[in-house]
Amino acid sequence: MNRQIKISVIMGVYNPEKEKLARAVRSVIGQTLEDWEMILYDDGSKPSCSQAVREAAGNDSRICYIKNEKNHGLAYALNQCISRAGGKYIARMDDDDECMPERFERQFEFLESHPEYQWVGSNAELFDENGIWGIQKVSEIPGKKDFLKFSPYIHPSVMFRRNVLVNNHGYISAKKTFRCEDYELFMRLHLRGYRGYNIQENLILYREDAKSYEKRKIVYRVNEMMIRYRGFRRMGILKISTVLYIFRPLAGSVVPSIFVKYLRRRERDDESERHAQNKTGTV
Repeated sequence: MNRQIKISVIMGVYNPEKEKLARAVRSVIGQTLEDWEMILYDDGSKPSCSQAVREAAGNDSRICYIKNEKNHGLAYALNQCISRAGGKYIARMDDDDECMPERFERQFEFLESHPEYQWVGSNAELFDENGIWGIQKVSEIPGKKDFLKFSPYIHPSVMFRRNVLVNNHGYISAKKTFRCEDYELFMRLHLRGYRGYNIQENLILYREDAKSYEKRKIVYRVNEMMIRYRGFRRMGILKISTVLYIFRPLAGSVVPSIFVKYLRRRERDDESERHAQNKTGTV
C-alpha cells in the first residue's frame, strides 16, 4: 500500500443508479487535492448494477474496486473499506452525493492544523431530481444537545483521522444500527471524548428527495429510537423535556413521504437560521 496517500475515500454501494454513481465518482476525481485513493466496495449488487460499479471504478487508477457476492449492509462494507485504507485520513462519500472540487483540500488542511479535532464535516447544498432546493447548516462545534434532533454531522461530508476509526472498531455492523450507523458512531465517539468540527462552507451536494424517506421502514425507525434512548441516557441529556426526541423517527412511518419531505425542508431552514444567528466565527 502506498503510504504517501493522504486521503482514503470509502464508499460502500448496493444496487446504485449508474448515472448518480458516475457523477459521485467524477466529483472525487475532480478534487483539487490529488493525493487520494478510493476504496469502492460493491456489497452484493445485482449483475447489471455491479457492471456500473466496475465501469465507475475504471475511470481512474486511484480507485480500488472490491466486489462481495453477498449483501451485508453499509456498516460492514465501510469497515471492509477502512481495513484496506492506506491514507492518513478517511473521507466518507455516498454513491448519490457529490463533492465540491475543494472539499478534500479544505478538510485536509483543517485536520493538519487542528489536532484537537478528530474529524471534520461541513454544511451542504441539498438537491433532488429538480436541482438544488436548499442548504443544510450544522453546528460548527457540536455538543451533546446537538444530537437531539438528528446527527449534527452530515455523514458523507465527514473526513476522519484514520486512527480514530481503527482504534474504535469503526462502524457497528448489526441489525440494531441498520441505517443509523453514522448516528451511533458519532454518539459513541463523542462519549469517548473525541470531538468533531463542521466547516461552515457547503463542501458537498447532499441528495435529499422523496426516496430518502421511503427507504426508512418502521423497523429501522424503531432501531433509531433505541439508539437515541441509549445515547441520550449515556450522554446525560435524557430528561422529561427531551424524551419526545426519542420518538421523533416514528413520525416518518405515519406521515406520507412527500409531507415528511416538506417538514424536513422547514426544519432545515429553521436550523440554518438558528446556526446563522448563533455563529461564533469561522476558522
